Amino acid sequence: MRTTASLSWYPKAVAIGRIVIGVIFLWAGLEKVIGGAGEWTAKGFLAFGTGGTLGWPFVTEVVEGTVFNPTHDFWVGLSANDGVMSVINLLVPFGQIAIGTSLILGIATRFASLMGSLMMLFFFFAAWDFAYGIVNQHLTYAVVTFGLGVIGAGNYYGLDAGLGGSLPAGIRRWFASGDTVAA
Repeated sequence: MRTTASLSWYPKAVAIGRIVIGVIFLWAGLEKVIGGAGEWTAKGFLAFGTGGTLGWPFVTEVVEGTVFNPTHDFWVGLSANDGVMSVINLLVPFGQIAIGTSLILGIATRFASLMGSLMMLFFFFAAWDFAYGIVNQHLTYAVVTFGLGVIGAGNYYGLDAGLGGSLPAGIRRWFASGDTVAA
């Protein structure tokens, strides 16, 4: 039988996990905004980096230029549209910064987790990188980030816990971290 004392590590572990994933998102966004000095664009990746890979046992020899990604034409089409690229080039870095900040602070955690999972799933399908199997970093981040939202990670040493009682039930449940819990 588990006692409450045996689970005292749980709130801290959830908070640390939430903050670590938040730092990863924040770092990725800041790297594009600050590190790229405003020059970052997704155009090159979408046009030339979406051919995908497959690994053993599916493919043992690869002819250069082979496209494995069934969604490749979609991403190339996006890269050719300047209007769409201006939106993508704004949404990706600032979305990563907003998701990272939200997760670090533990505020609007479920919404941030959903957006982070959605972003990572887009990256997963765009990269189509199965050289080492079906699980790659994008799918892993999508699943972990989704899990943070499901468990209401902002309730553990996050601002959602403090604000939760003042929010309407629907907003608390779907946007913040659900019912508040004692951390």
